[in-house]
Amino acid sequence: MNLKAKKLALRMLVHGVYIVGAGKGEDAIANGVTWLTQASFEPPLIMAAIRVDGRLHDAIQRTGAFSVNMVTRDQQDMVQTFFKPAETRGHTINGYAFEPGPITGSPIFPDAPAWFEVEVRHSFHGGDHTVFIAEVVEAGVRNPRATQLALHDTSWQYGG
Repeated sequence: MNLKAKKLALRMLVHGVYIVGAGKGEDAIANGVTWLTQASFEPPLIMAAIRVDGRLHDAIQRTGAFSVNMVTRDQQDMVQTFFKPAETRGHTINGYAFEPGPITGSPIFPDAPAWFEVEVRHSFHGGDHTVFIAEVVEAGVRNPRATQLALHDTSWQYGG
């Protein structure tokens, strides 16, 4: 296999940028995630690939639930803080206020233009990520006209 071509081709996949959270209260954690997409209309399922060596993965495994917070193009500075180790203090993670989701208690960020909560239905461990298949159990929209941040809108690379 041409490893350079593989890396470049995989980096051409289009990915959104999200803040995914799990856990409650002082045990809440949130990280930036790019490998996430819808997987089914009925029931409404998403799939997310989460690194196995992080606290977010552990929290999802422990609680069986997580939140997905959308991020707009003008929130790149915000989401960038979530690609670093998360620090939870009171009702903030990495300095950003969160509230518990109404169904799962997973962190919902008031600054996010939209969010949803999910409950894990299946998981598949393969390589350095676990793929979680999760059902959307609640959602909220604060700004229906927001433009979602995509990985290709940034200077960041994750893939290949």
